[in-house]
Amino acid sequence: MPKSRIRRKNRSGDNRERPEPEAKGPSPRWVVPLMCGFLLFGLFWIVLYYMVPTLPLISSLGGWNLIIGMGFITGGFITATQWR
Repeated sequence: MPKSRIRRKNRSGDNRERPEPEAKGPSPRWVVPLMCGFLLFGLFWIVLYYMVPTLPLISSLGGWNLIIGMGFITGGFITATQWR
């Protein structure tokens, strides 16, 4: 059975230039307050729906109140991904 050739890594032959990743600075000042606002408002909306279901706006929306509250909470999580 023939012996296979030994492969050598070409350490100096890789001349492709790779771009340096851009260093991103700190996040803008509005990211944290907006994130906290979305999270707290979503929580407040859901708690208000369960505590006072007879309010005119709350009662007319019915089960959509959970979707609205979770939408605000989701917005808070999406905003949290921008925080550096």
